[in-house]
Amino acid sequence: MAGTDSRGSDWTDREIDLIVADYFAMLQMELAGQPFVKSHRNIALQQLINRSHASIEFKHGNISAVLERLGLPIIKGYKPRENFQGALIEGVGRYLGSPNRPASLVTFDKAVIGDGTGLPIVDPPNLVVGEKTSTPPLERLVRKFDPAARDARNRSLGMRGEERAFHAERQRLSAAGREDLARKVRWVAQEDGDGAGYDIRSYGLDGGERLLEVKTTLGHARTPFYLSSNELAFSQERPDAFRLLRVYDFAGAAKAFELEPPLTDRVGLLPTAYRASF
Repeated sequence: MAGTDSRGSDWTDREIDLIVADYFAMLQMELAGQPFVKSHRNIALQQLINRSHASIEFKHGNISAVLERLGLPIIKGYKPRENFQGALIEGVGRYLGSPNRPASLVTFDKAVIGDGTGLPIVDPPNLVVGEKTSTPPLERLVRKFDPAARDARNRSLGMRGEERAFHAERQRLSAAGREDLARKVRWVAQEDGDGAGYDIRSYGLDGGERLLEVKTTLGHARTPFYLSSNELAFSQERPDAFRLLRVYDFAGAAKAFELEPPLTDRVGLLPTAYRASF
């Protein structure tokens, strides 16, 4: 009977596909600011699968945990729950790789990006030695939908993040009574192109340079990102001025934190490519 829990049995592919699609439908509505009632959607899902309200809620938490590993937004109120089955990982992969996936989904090319120009600065996360418990299927999924590569490919997202940081720097200086410095802030990557080793030239209240390299993601604060050898070298050449500005949760209530050189004090750096020459 619909709504009763199939205790002791694993979720079928059909059940997983239905709940993953339901989760992403709610996620899209939440990011778009559209109201929905979780309990109503849970009841509707119970009519389709042989699971209880509590089982469905728990599985939604499992999906949040998988999406967190992928550096994707998650639904507020569905706290990530680990210990998910391998079949759920495969189900999320099927949805993300489906040609029927809605074009507006925030996973790859086009993003629903929050409005506003403010950018609250918060403390950066701590460097954690060791990774969360992983499995080969989860590692394959993360490699296939690499969050760092996804954000690096999304030029529109990168430009919007830089633009927001540019205006936030001007606002910060103006609010502190340094209109003279606010007028001098330059969006270097936009005006001069890439290659400088940073994106925005700003200033501290004392007039000292702040050279910001902006990295933007739709995901959470710990979403990995790519750092070019040029950017790393520049951070070492100008440790007094270089700041890496990590902008995250850009589809929602965007926030940012700053990392000062040496960057290896706050992030682990793993070589991912080699330049071959003769």
